[in-house]
Amino acid sequence: MANLSLSPRTLARSSALRPWRTIMAWISFLAIIVFLSSQFAAPTDEDTGAFTNSPDSMVGNELVDAHFPADDRASENLVMHSSTLTVDDPAFRQVVDGTLASLQPWAGDIASVINYYELAASGAPDAASLVSEDRHSLLVPLTFAEDWDAYSARGANFVEKAQAARTSEVQVYAVGDLSGNETYSKIADEDVGKEISVGLPVAGVVLIVVFGALVAAFMPLAIGIVAIVAGSGIVTLLAHVLAVDDATTVVMSMIGLAVGIDYALFFFERFREERRHGALKIDAIERAGGTAGKAVLFSGATVIFALGGLLLMPINIFQAIGISVAVVVVIAVAAALTLLPAFLRLLGDWVNIPRFGIIRKLQRQDRTGVIEFEERRGTGLWGHLANVVMRRPVASLVASVAILIACALPIFTMQLGEASYESLPDTDFKRGYTILARDFDAGLDSPIIVVVDAPAADQTTTASVASLVSTLEGDERFGAVTTSVSDDGQLTRIDAVTHGDPFTKATEALVTQLREETIPGAFGRDTGNVYVTGESAFSVDFNTVLADNLPTVFAFVLGLSFLLLLVAFRSIVVPVKAIILNLLSVGAAYGMVVAVFQHGWGADLFGFTQVESITNWLPVMLFCILFGLSMDYHVFLLSRIRERYDRTHDNDEAVAFGLQSTGRIITGAALIMVAIFGTFAAGRLTDIQQMGFGLGYAVLIDATLIRTVLLPASMKLLGDRNWYLPRWLGWLPDLRVEGDLAPVRLRARDAVPQPAEAGVPAREPGTMSPQGYE
Repeated sequence: MANLSLSPRTLARSSALRPWRTIMAWISFLAIIVFLSSQFAAPTDEDTGAFTNSPDSMVGNELVDAHFPADDRASENLVMHSSTLTVDDPAFRQVVDGTLASLQPWAGDIASVINYYELAASGAPDAASLVSEDRHSLLVPLTFAEDWDAYSARGANFVEKAQAARTSEVQVYAVGDLSGNETYSKIADEDVGKEISVGLPVAGVVLIVVFGALVAAFMPLAIGIVAIVAGSGIVTLLAHVLAVDDATTVVMSMIGLAVGIDYALFFFERFREERRHGALKIDAIERAGGTAGKAVLFSGATVIFALGGLLLMPINIFQAIGISVAVVVVIAVAAALTLLPAFLRLLGDWVNIPRFGIIRKLQRQDRTGVIEFEERRGTGLWGHLANVVMRRPVASLVASVAILIACALPIFTMQLGEASYESLPDTDFKRGYTILARDFDAGLDSPIIVVVDAPAADQTTTASVASLVSTLEGDERFGAVTTSVSDDGQLTRIDAVTHGDPFTKATEALVTQLREETIPGAFGRDTGNVYVTGESAFSVDFNTVLADNLPTVFAFVLGLSFLLLLVAFRSIVVPVKAIILNLLSVGAAYGMVVAVFQHGWGADLFGFTQVESITNWLPVMLFCILFGLSMDYHVFLLSRIRERYDRTHDNDEAVAFGLQSTGRIITGAALIMVAIFGTFAAGRLTDIQQMGFGLGYAVLIDATLIRTVLLPASMKLLGDRNWYLPRWLGWLPDLRVEGDLAPVRLRARDAVPQPAEAGVPAREPGTMSPQGYE
């Protein structure tokens, strides 16, 4: 029995020999995934961003859960506002009464409603807290019977009922769990929809331009769609064990579609090149698998290993995104190495429709064994660019490095933080929250919580708590301050509502001040059993955990990338240079994100939202994803250069050949990624805008300035030293990402037939490949 081989070359050939079996296997796989995900889908997790270690806020939250009755019930604040009427006007009260009447279908779901007018009539002192100082705004707090997840499918209906009675004079806004989830989910769905409605057509246009054919453009799109459909289904099932939220789905879809199209593009173009060089159909598929297929496999592995850096973060959302994107990358690689060869076997040269002249040339070339396509080196855009870079390598290197450093300079002013409510898109939810923050307390639903793990009856504890409460009540940055003791008397909880947005830098600074100054001032040195928790404290600890673990993530990704490239290209210079170039690319992306979103340079022009700080999870997410994606182009270009160098041992000619032969494809692949990432940058959620812009900008500058100018210039200057490997590393395995296939030799037109070179296959007119397949 023949040995089973799962090499890209063998996979491509086996899939092409049994195309219908391969296609049916993929259809069955997709059908099973879609069915399972529809039947056993898990809801998105509301507890994303939770820690897998034990920072101060996590310990405090766990103590509260352990000592106080669990109350995960959903809540809403109905915010009523009028610029002309006050709450004392009958027309204002009529809207309030009408709103509550509209919510009657929800009577069985709403556990409690706090009505200002009823409280005021009974003389309750708490009634005043529900009315703004100018009496133009009113709050109606609602508490539901269950947590928000029980109502996730009915959020739109609740918002519709809540706003049914509003008039031109009195506006009604819902601000809370149901309305927030509905708003975010709707916007996320719209943004993902843009990927399909805008990103795919743009990608299709780019593919048509790159290939000059209609059918050829369809196949990479099909591979990308397969990747995100299968990936989305699997991630839906993984949501049972991972903290999957809307952001995870968006990032997975964005990366999955991009790499799926790119991998198929690289494989497919190599197939067309092999056909032009004389390989028959089945041989061209096999040779594409043995060259571009190996590069695709290695690129996919590099992306997955880079995403492994996210698993080192003790935060569940990073781990979920890392695993989810890795899943879709595996599917994209598998589809490119199996499903695409099956398509190519069935369609063959007809993928070039409507370029029938090329089809006729390929058919004539197969019959006669005479070459029909001439290779012209140094011509065309990429040939001329290669000549310019190779003639002036120093000037090209200095100019490109200067541009990248200039782009990266704003990074030194980067401020990181949680996305505040000010960064929300313009919706009824944001308008309601703006009124809530202006006329009441922005931190009403997200107070800072101080937890004291000590017997409440202890005199020292009582005195310290009283001192702390007194200090907080005297601080004008706080609103209401309440104290509660657990039933067992072992835990004291202090809730302090902030006037400001709980996610701003000012509120985060307030948390730090509490921990470092206010609490020690009230409790003295005995603060080991006092914890600060709540959303603001979680944000502070989130930033701290990111900063503490970032060096580990960077070291892991950089070290692993170095080892992979070292083994793949058997050179110690190549991986060092790759790391430097990728760091320049990532640094430039960081800098431009800061310039556009934090400083507002061109934000209005692009329709972006300027914010106080960059989303705190963005740097590590961009680093891991970009480092993986950048390797796609690096490996694809270097594999062609090394392939040529191994044949000619002429470094300059190999670099020029690699740039000319890959420039069009790399640029086309980059434009596709930019189009896909750009659809997300054009979305309405600020953190996704930053993600899409950062990825799109980095990919564009990486594929143009770095891979087509900086890399060739540096390789020209280093010469044969590019491929230096110390003797003591000679034991490393020789994986040869670039493949080791000898070129197909055809006779030139009007040439006398010559004997085949040793080890180089040649064909006589009309002969078939050794395997006998076309």
